[in-house]
Amino acid sequence: MAKLFRKRAEKAALPPGTPVYVGEAPARPVRLSIIDYNAERFESRQAESAESCQPYVKTSTATWINVDGIHEPDTIERLGRDFGLHPLTIEDIVNTSQRPKVEDLDGYVYIVLRMLYGDAQGKDGGIQDEQVSLVLGRNFVISFQERPGDVFDTVRERLRLDKGRIRGAGPDYLAYSLIDAIVDHYFLILEGVGERVEALEERLIADPRPETLQEIHRLKRQMIFLRRAVWPLREATSVLARAESPLIDEGTRAYLRDVYDHTVQVIDVLEAYRDVIAGMLDTYLSSLSHRMNEVMKVLTIIATVFIPMTFIAGVYGMNFESMPELKLPWGYAAAWGGMLAVGLGMLLYFKRKRWL
Repeated sequence: MAKLFRKRAEKAALPPGTPVYVGEAPARPVRLSIIDYNAERFESRQAESAESCQPYVKTSTATWINVDGIHEPDTIERLGRDFGLHPLTIEDIVNTSQRPKVEDLDGYVYIVLRMLYGDAQGKDGGIQDEQVSLVLGRNFVISFQERPGDVFDTVRERLRLDKGRIRGAGPDYLAYSLIDAIVDHYFLILEGVGERVEALEERLIADPRPETLQEIHRLKRQMIFLRRAVWPLREATSVLARAESPLIDEGTRAYLRDVYDHTVQVIDVLEAYRDVIAGMLDTYLSSLSHRMNEVMKVLTIIATVFIPMTFIAGVYGMNFESMPELKLPWGYAAAWGGMLAVGLGMLLYFKRKRWL
């Protein structure tokens, strides 16, 4: 986190539109892949450099350029110049702290999302996110990712095998498919979170421990993390579905409205989990209080039973010579009998009162 703030501090003195990468720079170089297609043909290849993408600026086919790694601003800037991106857009692409948004600019639509991945069922959740920027143009879609690995394999498979209407539709439908893949993956993440919440509820009732409290706090922080990634997307998908951009066909808007509905569902599930987790702390404290009350009840009953016994033992432990019972041959047995009788009587009384 400190490194990110230092990067922002360095960027503060630069003119607007200066691309400065904000994030952890990986050791691997930037990788560019190109998928060019229409209803009749499909081509997939790796690009050697940003310059090799220039021929796809104006083609009669649809082109998807995927960029893995945004830590080389010069490469992103060159690609942005070739495809007519505004300097502020290029600046936002390399700044990984952007919130989800949609900007309808001159000649293209710029979309920012947060892609979630990882094992939500693990002990610590294991959920990570990265910024994904999409640029929708007349005949192209450019996706910028922070690192290799994404949730777009199903989209690539549909393009390769010509499944559905994706090959016959335009770049706007491809952009919708990428957004839909990211949103659908949110459900998988929330499913894992839900299983952790259910397991934690069972442990919370059966055996609340300090480790349980730590898990509750981890889940609360995770909900804040997921909320920051998902909540702004609701507004972004709404703007995208209602946008009057000529780059988005009327037929695609229906699919974008469906993505908006999915986003609302994700938020509803997320808020439900937040409410459950918020109540877990009260449940934890109540469980601890109940266990403490049970312990105190047992100790109180034991102390109450032994109080009269202690009184009898104290009276006959004073050792005065004039005490009449001291010389009785059955005095010791009588003292024991009295103490046992009092103790059993009190236990029977507690039982009748249902205190035991």
